[in-house]
Amino acid sequence: MARVRLTVAERREELLRAAIEQIEARGVAAVRIADVASALGVSNALVLYHFSTKEKLVAAAFTYAAEDDLAHLRKLLGRRTSALRRLRSAVRWYAPTGQAKGWRLWIEGWAVALRDPALQEVTRDLDRRWKAALTEVIAEGVAAGEFRCPDPQATALRLTALLDGLAVQLTSYAGAVPRSRAQEWVDEALTRELGLDGARSAQRGTGSRCAQVGDPATDTG
Repeated sequence: MARVRLTVAERREELLRAAIEQIEARGVAAVRIADVASALGVSNALVLYHFSTKEKLVAAAFTYAAEDDLAHLRKLLGRRTSALRRLRSAVRWYAPTGQAKGWRLWIEGWAVALRDPALQEVTRDLDRRWKAALTEVIAEGVAAGEFRCPDPQATALRLTALLDGLAVQLTSYAGAVPRSRAQEWVDEALTRELGLDGARSAQRGTGSRCAQVGDPATDTG
C-alpha cells in the first residue's frame, strides 16, 4: 500500500516520535539517522531533509517530548481546585513512580547535554519551566491562605531535586529503592515543605520552609 502523504508538520511530528522511541531503546550515543528512517520505512535523505544533522534531530526530539510533558503539567495545574490539590497531583504525576515522561529518555538527555550545547539548552529550559510552574502554584497557595511559604522558588527547587534524584536511582539501579518507598518519600517531602500535618514540628526554626496557616508553632498573628 502507498504511504499516506503527510504535511510537513505531520511528517516532522512522525519523525520526532520515532526518534524518541529510538533514543529510549538505543540511547542517544548509539542512535543513528538510519535507525529513525528504518523504523518508519523512509529514506535517510527524508530524515535529513527535515533535520540536517543527528544533533538537530535529537535536540528537536527532546524539545518535542518536553513540550508534551509541560502541556500535561499545565493541564494538571490549571484545574479548578485548591493549590494544594493541584500541587500534589503534579508532583505525584512527575515522580518516577507516576505516569510522567520516560525517565530513561531524560537521564540520557542530561548525560549527553554535558557536552552538547543545543541539548543542554533544551534540558535547561525544561528544568526552568517545570520549577517556574511549581513556584507559581505554591505562591498561589500562599496568596489563598492555604499555607505560608517565604520562598516558593527554593521549595520548588528542593522538590524537583528529590524527584530527579529518585528517578535516577529507580531507573539506573533496579531494586535500589522500592517504588512504594520512593512514593512515600515524595509525599513526606511535600508534607514537610508545606508544613502540613505531622511535619509541623520539623518546621520550627526553619525560616526557609513553608508553614501551614494556623500552625501554633509558627503563627504569630
